[in-house]
Amino acid sequence: MRNNLRLLKALTWVVGGGFLLILPFLIPTRMHVAIIALYYAILASSWALLAGYGGQFSFAHMAFAGLGAYTAGLVGKFFRLTTAPTHVCHEWSLGGWWLVVQDTGSPTCLETAKASMPAGTVIMQFPSWLDITLGILVGGLFGLLIGALVLRLRRTYLALFTIAFAEILRTAINAERDITGGPGGLKVAPLFPDGITLFGHHFSAADKWPPYLVMLILFLGIMALMYWLAGSRFGLFIRSIREDEEAAGSLGVHVVRYKILLFTVTAMFAAAAGGVYAHFVRVIAPNMMVIKEMSVVISMAVIGGMESLLGAAIGAILIEFALEQLRNDITIGSFTLHMTDWRLVVFGALLMITLRFWGNGLIYPIIQRITRRGVAEETVAKRLQAAAANPEEPST
Repeated sequence: MRNNLRLLKALTWVVGGGFLLILPFLIPTRMHVAIIALYYAILASSWALLAGYGGQFSFAHMAFAGLGAYTAGLVGKFFRLTTAPTHVCHEWSLGGWWLVVQDTGSPTCLETAKASMPAGTVIMQFPSWLDITLGILVGGLFGLLIGALVLRLRRTYLALFTIAFAEILRTAINAERDITGGPGGLKVAPLFPDGITLFGHHFSAADKWPPYLVMLILFLGIMALMYWLAGSRFGLFIRSIREDEEAAGSLGVHVVRYKILLFTVTAMFAAAAGGVYAHFVRVIAPNMMVIKEMSVVISMAVIGGMESLLGAAIGAILIEFALEQLRNDITIGSFTLHMTDWRLVVFGALLMITLRFWGNGLIYPIIQRITRRGVAEETVAKRLQAAAANPEEPST
């Protein structure tokens, strides 16, 4: 039975990954929605790991995604690599290259210095993968700092602190117009500014196939990593902390250390998703970190199933497509219902019904029914077999 379950789980991953790979062919006009759905799937599943597995209810997940996005955008805006010094900008020598930090002026110091730089000087922007990596590190650093400050306290303080952190970060980004662009947004270069050739076909910077593949690979990689963590000693420890911190501590689990590690790791996952998202949408604004966006991510995880990484991810994908579909108005006779205004009301009603009648979400019970089919029968059969072999042993 266990071998059958392993085979079923492996088959589920293969079929699911294959379906996501061919999804753009099935809905070519919905590629944008598919990429955003995978973005929310990463956020919802990583939040489920944090809250559903670890019992840490945080409101800063979208803030970490914003940190990843803005780090990628700011690195692309201000940092350059040159083969000759500018003698005008802030710069540091890196072997045969120079790391140049531009100012916020117009023209920038680098544009001013171009006239006096040697002929043939190469000026290069950081590649997308590098600024996304830097965004992941920044998200992890802030996750570590917040965890070290708050996770020694009760869970209520974590929720309040992360709300405050998210709002302070959003307000600061909104106020720094010269650096971040403020409410007008920050422009970000596409993932592949010069395009890319895949499978013998050249895709331009505006094509959606390459960013879809990047987001899909990121999603599958993060899901695999989270399932590995959940099935390891790390996952056992964070679940024991969720159930009873004092009991876990008395058994030798370093409660604070594992809570901080979990918080840091999930912050890095959110930052990674935010970095790729920034390069896809190409203009990011502080409103990506509002509490409403965080509530959408939490709702996706709750409806999918907080105790299931896959359930939360599937819930996020289905809900994102449903919310986009609900933008279409519904006309009944002479009455027209503007669903653009009412779609979040429908979404909120679904969340309330789920919390009231299906505490484990809508997707998670279905996953359990499929993956654990026959387990109860096998357990009963083994007990009956053991009882028949030892008839004098009292049953429990």
